[in-house]
Amino acid sequence: MDYNIFSSQALGKTVFDCEICDVTLRDGEQTPGVVFGLDEKLDIATKLDEIGVETIEAGFPVVSTKEKVMVKRIANLGLDAKICCLARAIFHDVDEALDCDVDTVGLFMATSDLHLKYKYHRSFNEMMECALSTLEYAKDHGLVVRFAAEDSTRTDIGILKDFFKKGEECGADYLSIADTVGALRPSTAHFLVSEIKKAVRTPLCIHCHNDLGMAIANTLSAAEAGAFQLHTTVNGIGERTGNAPLEELLVALYVQYNIDRYDLVKLTTLSKTVERYSKMQLPKNKPIVGVNAFSHESGIHVAAVLEEPRTYELFPPELVGNKRRIVVGKHTGKKALQYVIAELGYKPTRDELCEILESVKRICEVKKSVSEEELESVIREVLFK
Repeated sequence: MDYNIFSSQALGKTVFDCEICDVTLRDGEQTPGVVFGLDEKLDIATKLDEIGVETIEAGFPVVSTKEKVMVKRIANLGLDAKICCLARAIFHDVDEALDCDVDTVGLFMATSDLHLKYKYHRSFNEMMECALSTLEYAKDHGLVVRFAAEDSTRTDIGILKDFFKKGEECGADYLSIADTVGALRPSTAHFLVSEIKKAVRTPLCIHCHNDLGMAIANTLSAAEAGAFQLHTTVNGIGERTGNAPLEELLVALYVQYNIDRYDLVKLTTLSKTVERYSKMQLPKNKPIVGVNAFSHESGIHVAAVLEEPRTYELFPPELVGNKRRIVVGKHTGKKALQYVIAELGYKPTRDELCEILESVKRICEVKKSVSEEELESVIREVLFK
């Protein structure tokens, strides 16, 4: 079934090539209060690999000895995904990455005036010299290098182009734009990537934070402009308000752009796994994987959905391993209630159905919704009185 309605018919089909780098095990773990154990990290990495994520950022080895052990264990799992780790632009961090057997190292240096003044207390040229020598050192030791500008989106665009051009000249395999504080909007994301692509030919990465709630939109806009590696975290966890959510991005790529190489049916299981390990409960209305993503209460909606789900569902819940839920509440109509009651194994008459519906609405005036146990109690009262 073709769900690519808007891009292929109404707006003209948009085609781009991309890959996913999921950073749940590094940036996701930087969420305040979140710490993943070794077995949890191995499980998440395995599930990401099964979905088809091309690159997994396993961690930041210099954080601790235990973190380094975890990164190395993930790198030696034998996954199809390339394994990456984060590193500051200093030789010591590259040596730690080499000890971990990773495929790729993500070297980063902050480029904005704010970071140079208040974090490094050094000039751009001083920091750039250090970063480039570290890049060359990593390439000399056989690593694939992602050369990242932290706080790219608050950096003068001329300085950013110079940073990436010099990185390209020194052999960087990827150049990464980091929207560290979520300052972009879709139009500026598109503009920025378009401008950087005029200066370099090396594949670009986009790493978006969600401070203004636009991480997914910005990531897709950057991809349309030519960004190749798109960064995500499961459930959108991460520092402050998090990163672009993997599950939302993969489904958007499928529905809007016909990119169908990922195993979307495993997304809900992965989401619930990370929810459990992170102890960060998902909102009920979370897109794709939330309990309400395919829940319907309104009588008019339910009647249509029971006849043709596409009337109120852009794609089927089975696509992402979720399930449809018909909720009994204030807005429930006879058809919806009849369906739910039949699912519970009861066959009331028309008059009995009306009586049950009236009882349900009275309960909802106080409690807003009716649980399955409460509904069964009402049914039994009406049918067996």
